[in-house]
Amino acid sequence: MSETEKRRAGRMRRFHERFMVEERVVVGSGKRNLYIVAGTLFVLGLTGFFIVLDSILEADDLSFIDAPVEAWLESGRDEWLTTFMIVLAIVFGPIVMPIIILVTTVTWGLLAKHAWRPVLLAGGMILGVIMVQALAPIIARDRPPAEEMMIGYDPTSSFPSGHVMGVADFLFIGTYLVFSRHRRPLITFLAFAAAAVVVLLTAACRIYLGYHFATDAVGSIFLSLVVLGIVIAVDTWRTVRVGTREEAAAVESGDETIGSEERAR
Repeated sequence: MSETEKRRAGRMRRFHERFMVEERVVVGSGKRNLYIVAGTLFVLGLTGFFIVLDSILEADDLSFIDAPVEAWLESGRDEWLTTFMIVLAIVFGPIVMPIIILVTTVTWGLLAKHAWRPVLLAGGMILGVIMVQALAPIIARDRPPAEEMMIGYDPTSSFPSGHVMGVADFLFIGTYLVFSRHRRPLITFLAFAAAAVVVLLTAACRIYLGYHFATDAVGSIFLSLVVLGIVIAVDTWRTVRVGTREEAAAVESGDETIGSEERAR
């Protein structure tokens, strides 16, 4: 290897260590538990998705919730609620949502001076988009009748819902990446609960405005759990190390001295 290649490799290594290496220390069986959570979410999401898909293809089981849910939401239509739902659809739509994601990831990376979690968030979002774009034309489920669509005709396939999937991926993955670094279970639970409320509101919005069935939203949420499981598994494999309580406290506080001493023993 020439001197130029060595210098280039050295710069790449320093860049990688500076911006892409993020270590966190857990005690005991913490790493195993994270893998269990990731695997459970993956299996649960995949199983739920295929159950919903089978119900749609066979027009039985869960598909029977579509008509009652649609009728219930339509019965509550009001001018102010319709305006709110339209605004929500625009904010979480295919134009504004990518801008929100781009601004979030770039700002996060600049402020944190670290790229791992922003890159992982962006990667999870891209994976979700690929899944929707690959599955929707294959499944080819028709949307509700065009006369029910309240803000323009959409000729694309109905299942899975790109809107619901995008919001669920963004909020679930983002919540995990932020709160997985904090040792406050109650705050983490409340953050995921708030994310779930927004996801359900987005699902209701798409049904209310006449663009999706309830099972479209349910299937998309299950598919988002698959993506979340993958992200947790990758993040755990890449960043988590099992250590002592002293090391964990040192890494969390930003003091690497204790952690380095423990690793040297």
